[in-house]
Amino acid sequence: KQRERWGRGIGLALLALLSEAQGHMDRAKTEEESGAGLLRRVKRGWVWNQFFVLEEYTGLEPLYIGKLHSDMDLGDGSIKYILSGDGAGTTFTIDDSTGDIHAIKRLDREVKAQYLLRAQAWNRQTDRPLEPESEFIVKIQDINDNEPKFLEGPYQATIPEMSTIGTEVIRMTATDADDPTYGNSARVVYSILQGQPYFSVEPKTGVVRVSLAGMDREVRENYSVIIQAKDMGGQLGGLAGTTVVNITLSDVNDNPPVFDQKLYQMSVPESAPVSSVVGRIRAKDRDIGINAEMRYSIIDGDGRDTFDINTDPTNLFGIITIKKPLNFETKASYTLKIEGANTHLDHRFPDKGPFSHVTIVHVSIEDVDEPPEFSLATYYIEVPEDTEISTVFMTVSARDPDAANTSIRYSIERNTDLGKYFYIDITSGALMTVLPLDREEFSWHNITVLAMEMNNPRMIGSVSVAVKILDVNDNPPLLTQYFESFVCESANAGQLIQTVTAVDADDPLGGHHFYYSLALEAANNPNFTLRDNQDNTAWILTRRGGWSQQDQSVYYLPIFISDGEQPVQTSTSTLTIRVCSCDVEGNVMSCNAEAYHLPASLSRGALIAILACIFVLLVMVLLMLSLQSHRKKPYLHDEEDNVHENIVRYDDEGGGEEDTEAFDIAAMWNPREAHLVGKQRQDMLPEIESLSRYVPLASVGGPGSGCGGGDSNVQGYVLSKLLEADLNPCAPPYDSLQTYAYEGEGSVAESLSSLQSGCSNTDHEYDYLNDWGPRFKKLAEMYGVLETNNPPMW
Repeated sequence: KQRERWGRGIGLALLALLSEAQGHMDRAKTEEESGAGLLRRVKRGWVWNQFFVLEEYTGLEPLYIGKLHSDMDLGDGSIKYILSGDGAGTTFTIDDSTGDIHAIKRLDREVKAQYLLRAQAWNRQTDRPLEPESEFIVKIQDINDNEPKFLEGPYQATIPEMSTIGTEVIRMTATDADDPTYGNSARVVYSILQGQPYFSVEPKTGVVRVSLAGMDREVRENYSVIIQAKDMGGQLGGLAGTTVVNITLSDVNDNPPVFDQKLYQMSVPESAPVSSVVGRIRAKDRDIGINAEMRYSIIDGDGRDTFDINTDPTNLFGIITIKKPLNFETKASYTLKIEGANTHLDHRFPDKGPFSHVTIVHVSIEDVDEPPEFSLATYYIEVPEDTEISTVFMTVSARDPDAANTSIRYSIERNTDLGKYFYIDITSGALMTVLPLDREEFSWHNITVLAMEMNNPRMIGSVSVAVKILDVNDNPPLLTQYFESFVCESANAGQLIQTVTAVDADDPLGGHHFYYSLALEAANNPNFTLRDNQDNTAWILTRRGGWSQQDQSVYYLPIFISDGEQPVQTSTSTLTIRVCSCDVEGNVMSCNAEAYHLPASLSRGALIAILACIFVLLVMVLLMLSLQSHRKKPYLHDEEDNVHENIVRYDDEGGGEEDTEAFDIAAMWNPREAHLVGKQRQDMLPEIESLSRYVPLASVGGPGSGCGGGDSNVQGYVLSKLLEADLNPCAPPYDSLQTYAYEGEGSVAESLSSLQSGCSNTDHEYDYLNDWGPRFKKLAEMYGVLETNNPPMW
């Protein structure tokens, strides 16, 4: 059949070609005859128009397309035919002598429907074209060689279960590559090969529809349908293509939920905290997704107020939790009636309901040994800070909640009372103080009281006790600042010197109110007065003018301060007032006493005399120093002749204060007589150095240098003298000076050491030092009461 079809097609093509060529020749001859007497022109010698050829030629020889011929071709081979354009040389060839055209490749209309070619006749001798180039078309005629194809297959479709008959599932289209304008090669008809009786397909449109009602997803969820598309209008001999449609039934809520059991048994210990889980239940539903989601509720039972039920995040399970604390001794079991219902209902299927189910849950409470419970969740108490030690200020109470009701023992958790201010009675729970309370140190005490069962020490309950310390007026007011002020020499009477304020560590309810006045010993002083401003401040005013640093440079003014609370607290603070030189605006220039200036009008002779006296004094001082160095020269640096070094090495002791030959004890009488030398002896070093050697001279008389206050000046003075001796290269041996520097066996003053009396709480009187002679004059000046004509301090 194929060969017959090819032969018939070729014959028709050649016939058309010959008829068309004959028509061209007749028209050319007529034109030539009609125009012979007018004008002679070159005739168009091509005998052709367009060629037709069927696709898919399968013969072994090249397919003959047609023949090109020029009138100028006399058959002597002088003309050469040339072919160019689409497919020339690759798909089509021409015999350059005869003009025969052949197809050397298989032609496919679906690949290319026509080819545009150009032909020209050339003179072989002159190699020049005989006529202009002309175009012609080779058209490929279609045959039914392509089956319909589903380009988007396989297909997926989803429809709800229980869909009615005729519900559209999917619309499909098959594509045929053949020419739809030529015969029935591209006319497609659809049919179903697999999927009946559930589905059907419309023959012309390719729409798949439901053909069986009541399809249930819970019975069968997936279907595979095969659809065929056939060309030639479905006739015999047409080509066909198939595809698969996978159809899935989506879920609808057409099944009610059902509990597996009519009665559930659960248990929970009574110690379980609120919101803890007791158990979970589930009403199963054959549906899926949102159609299976549940809502649970307690609709009845004696445990409605004690328990609660919630849906888990998947909306499938019901979680039973504790709403209130449990107590086995009060109630040992509960009954719950629980309903589970669908949350999403489909009103198309009311006959499938009801979409809810009910079950019973029995909850048993398990008895456990519970820790003691206090009567209150927290305790709060206010205690004055002056409460006496061992005062009971509160009693806490706890009991064993179990049926045994065992005895309770109380204690305080020590990490909450690190200072150990409180104590609790072990049996009664009475809280008392064991240390003095101070609100200014700790205004709150947060302690934890523990209650333990006697029979089971592991059972321990705890409670927080907040103790607020109430304020009591037990702190005196003190000056806030400005312990030192100044007055200008040019100040007049009534001038403001300083505004003083006070501070009190107490915190009275009505606020602070301070009262200021001068101390009794300074109340009538002629220099300064104090004015209480009644606003917790006071002014220091001058009573006179004419101040002078030469007369007195410093005044000490004692100020008496009292508060307004009960019991009244008072204090006396001393304000130091210095006399200073000020400029005209009252700014301080200098607060030191100025040296006496010589008149600027001294004569030259007077100045020479003064300089001469100073020179003589310097010479005398140098002579004295030279004599003193010769006196100390016997201390040799030679190791063999150094007697004192030998004494140190063999621990020989001196004779104490009576031994006046070993060293010059006069150096200890006055600390200003010795000259410090900043270089230690190089020929001998002590085996044990005393820490007192590093006490500076400036420490003498310093405040707070010992636990006895001013008594430490004695020790400081001796240590400073010891430092002078250590730094002096001509000093006597170290052991002698260190051992016997404080006292001597034959001293009329007996022991002067402060080592045993420096921390005494008694006050010492040093007036007797004035009677001990010139050796103790310095000590008498430092500690004794001397008769002086000094001006008053205030």
